Amino acid sequence: MPETVAIDTFLNVDIRAGRVIRAEQFPHARKAAYKLWIDFGELGVRRSSAQITDLYTIDELKDRLVLAVVNLPPRQIADFISEVLVLGIPTGGGRSVVLVGPDREVSPGLRLL
Repeated sequence: MPETVAIDTFLNVDIRAGRVIRAEQFPHARKAAYKLWIDFGELGVRRSSAQITDLYTIDELKDRLVLAVVNLPPRQIADFISEVLVLGIPTGGGRSVVLVGPDREVSPGLRLL
C-alpha cells in the first residue's frame, strides 16, 4: 500500500494544465525524448524534457493539453533546462509513457484541484 501523505503536502504540489505549443527531437538526451514548450497562460511558457517518443509524434503533441508540475526546481538535462514535469503513466514495463491531461478543453494555467 502506498505511503499516506497529509492533504497539505499534496496541495503544495502545483499541477497545472498547459498546452504544448512546440515540440522538437532531443538528440542529446541519454534516453529518447522530446523538448517541449508548454503554454501555462499567466504563468507563461515553460520548457520540459519528456520521454514520450514511443507513443507520440511531434505532430500529435502540438496543441495537446497536458498536466504538469510547475513548482519543482529546474533540472539540467544534457544541454536543455527542464522547468516543469509533464505527468504520464508508464506502460509496457515502464518503456512507454501515456500522457495525462484534461479530457475537455480548459484554459492553460488552470490548477488541478
